[in-house]
Amino acid sequence: MSTLALVVILLLALTGALFLAGLAYVAHQHPRLATPLVVALTGGAALTGALAVVVAAR
Repeated sequence: MSTLALVVILLLALTGALFLAGLAYVAHQHPRLATPLVVALTGGAALTGALAVVVAAR
């Protein structure tokens, strides 16, 4: 695997982690909408599903 591919994978992982942290933060600020853990896990599942579709189509 080339260095460029590894850097792209690392950047995607970091972006995904920031996205999930943002979801948890917003849910924490508005707790009556949903619990932060459930929101973060649901976002992670959606992100994983989207990545699986991209990888499967490749």
